[in-house]
Amino acid sequence: MAYEVLMTIEEVADYLRVKKRTIYEWLKNGKIPAIKTIGQWRFKKEKIDAWLDSKQS
Repeated sequence: MAYEVLMTIEEVADYLRVKKRTIYEWLKNGKIPAIKTIGQWRFKKEKIDAWLDSKQS
């Protein structure tokens, strides 16, 4: 089984070079792929990368 990289809000904000507030806003509006587990948001790096690729024009 391949190891999946899960990122925290802080890590994904740093990765995308945006503020944590922006990540929370995107979560609120369903704009970014995420998983909520035990009351905490987590992000699969591969899904974030795919989401970024889909945003290219």
